Amino acid sequence: MNSYFNELFDYNFYCNKKLIDQFNLPEIKQTEKNSMLFSHILNAHHIWNARILGIPEKISVFQLHQTSEFADLHYDNQRNSFEIVTNTGDFEKRIEYINSENRQFSNTIQDILFHIINHSTYHRGQIAMESRLNTIEPLSLDYIVYKR
Repeated sequence: MNSYFNELFDYNFYCNKKLIDQFNLPEIKQTEKNSMLFSHILNAHHIWNARILGIPEKISVFQLHQTSEFADLHYDNQRNSFEIVTNTGDFEKRIEYINSENRQFSNTIQDILFHIINHSTYHRGQIAMESRLNTIEPLSLDYIVYKR
């Protein structure tokens, strides 16, 4: 299970890093919506890591970040996710948490880790659509392209 999640988080890291690089290109004017969506990807990843690690969340789910903050948040998230994957002996262990609507839930570490990846992919798709609508060529971030 560790190698599976390491592979998925490598892919997630690669995709987010490519987007961060594109956000930092001065010739590409990103939309506010794309900045908001990418901030949300980073925020949610942080929040899920914090829930698994049992530590306080430092940012809120829809907090907006400056482009200059993206890389540090992304590296922090990645480091914490790899720590979780490396140190988890039982991926079926349940994590109790309270969501942003103050409702209590319980999910396995495995489900939460997969959710982080899936959630990021979903919103990267929205970023690609928003980019295309604003004449920005979206990056090719398909998993199979990553594996080539």
